[in-house]
Amino acid sequence: MSHKAAPTQTIWKALMRIVYHLGAHCTDEERLLRCLLKNRGALAAEGIIVPGPAKYRTLLRDTAMALKGQPATQDTQALVLDQIMSESEANRLILSWDNFLGYAQGAVRNGIYSSGAERMFAFCQVFPGIEAEFHLAIRNPATFVPAVFQKQSGRSYHEFMDGVQVDSLRWSTLIAALRATNPDMPVTVWCDEDTPLLWPEVLQAVSGHSSAITLADTDDLVASIMSADGLQRMASYMESHPPQNPAQRRRVVSAFLDKFALPEQVDYLIDMEGWSEDLIDRTTQAYDQDVSRIMAMDGVTFLTP
Repeated sequence: MSHKAAPTQTIWKALMRIVYHLGAHCTDEERLLRCLLKNRGALAAEGIIVPGPAKYRTLLRDTAMALKGQPATQDTQALVLDQIMSESEANRLILSWDNFLGYAQGAVRNGIYSSGAERMFAFCQVFPGIEAEFHLAIRNPATFVPAVFQKQSGRSYHEFMDGVQVDSLRWSTLIAALRATNPDMPVTVWCDEDTPLLWPEVLQAVSGHSSAITLADTDDLVASIMSADGLQRMASYMESHPPQNPAQRRRVVSAFLDKFALPEQVDYLIDMEGWSEDLIDRTTQAYDQDVSRIMAMDGVTFLTP
């Protein structure tokens, strides 16, 4: 009796881990994906695959919708993988999309990405047998709501909020739902406000690359908020005084940002209809408390400066 060889996709399932970078909207604005794409050759040497977004975003959405919450068959998984990646094997597949959790126009309807956990359960059903993990930047609702409101179109502020009060928004509700709906998926979280200081650690957490790899073009984020002169001075300083660890690097970046940050990029002017200083303060205090709540959650790794 002959036995057909198992398709290579079943071998991938034993080897591969899928990393879902969930955004959120108005955080890194796809700089993370662009940086990893620029370094995909070096990453591929370690079995880390970074496909272009056009290969998987629409495909995963349409496949998840067709499955209606049911797990994909082996054949479906093989077909989808064949379209996403040409490699015969991989250790880690990076998928990034700030619409994974929902679209901008509904980002705060009934809470922050209130259907995000169910959406990610549906997306994970495309590859139900492959281990996965979620990565997510969060942002103070006092600045997140104005930014994401500007990102959508066609809705007034009142229609966009749909009765939700900004000081009631909690990221911990979303992350608890992600953990409850997808209990086997660890979640890595960081504050968008800290991203300039944490950028190398964020890139490494998502990609999983070893210390043997030094990623190129990792200054894009800092360059967007620091003067060209400051960036050049910081680069010269780091060349003559190489940071010995991430904490030293953060101190250097922080010092140069204090002196050379572009005010229009770091001083966020909040001008929203009906918002008072007191409301903004309450929202910010609630966000700080929410961060502490998320840090204490099981299955959550929180990146901090």
